Amino acid sequence: MIKKVAVLLGGTSAERDVSLASGAAVVRALSTLQVPHVAFDTAKRPLHDLVAEGVSHAFIMLHGRGGEDGTVQGALEFMGIPYTGTGVLGSALCMDKVRTKQIWQALGLPTAGYREVRKPLTLSEAEDCLAQLSGMVMVKPSHEGSSIGMAKETTAEGLVTAVAAALLIDNSVLIEAYIKGPEYTVAILGDQALPSIKMATPNEFYDYEAKYQNTTTEYFCPSGLSAEQETQIGNLCLSAFKAVSAEGWGRVDVMQNQQGEFILLEVNTVPGMTEKSLVPKAAAQAGLDFAQLVSTIIMQAFHVDIQNTGNAK
Repeated sequence: MIKKVAVLLGGTSAERDVSLASGAAVVRALSTLQVPHVAFDTAKRPLHDLVAEGVSHAFIMLHGRGGEDGTVQGALEFMGIPYTGTGVLGSALCMDKVRTKQIWQALGLPTAGYREVRKPLTLSEAEDCLAQLSGMVMVKPSHEGSSIGMAKETTAEGLVTAVAAALLIDNSVLIEAYIKGPEYTVAILGDQALPSIKMATPNEFYDYEAKYQNTTTEYFCPSGLSAEQETQIGNLCLSAFKAVSAEGWGRVDVMQNQQGEFILLEVNTVPGMTEKSLVPKAAAQAGLDFAQLVSTIIMQAFHVDIQNTGNAK
């Protein structure tokens, strides 16, 4: 039985602002569902205050390090508080873009060529890296989300600068071969892949500004894929999600190359739940409004039946 749900939000990561917005949306949904709840900012209160609050369950809306990387999940397990989403192992794996790609490669799942670096590149090293990765790359801090610290580079000088900047954010940097083609995302809800979404932006790539600030970013759901391609991308994303021990709900990002092949990018185990976020858009296409989406996540995580009357059994 649910006595009180704590919506864990805010936190101290670079994605704090997005987390606050996501958490506020979930809080509003819980009010609509008449589920007892409390908004709990982990940057302002110690986690053990959950006990004093009488919290029985946690809805994790913490994005990025300190909330999406298995640390909070481990603490909640130690405290005996059930929580939504992926467990400790899957959270830690999915937060690490390099380890995620290594697992996909081992299982034969399609992902772009890459190199991991942990120190600044020399000009010669940058030239070699570009030659190995077809001359155009994306630079990504390995443990950040929301496109924070990302850069697209085509010159050795630019790559040296971009890696140095990313190393200020993270001690591991992923240099990934650039994939030219449309970008898609597939939300996962339980064992179901929701309808894919295609993103289009006038920006150089789908960066933080395009995700959260621009009004020019376009989202297509249905995405325009054929029924066969929709099944293909859904099955691929489900396989990729399960391969890294992700569970409950989340989102898998994919590119489609010029040969029409789908190439896996990464898994988000605590995706955004703001008005601009992609999981709610996909859920709406599947016939679920925001409150129903939140209700489904809770019911699948905690095996309870939430009714709009406010009874959580």
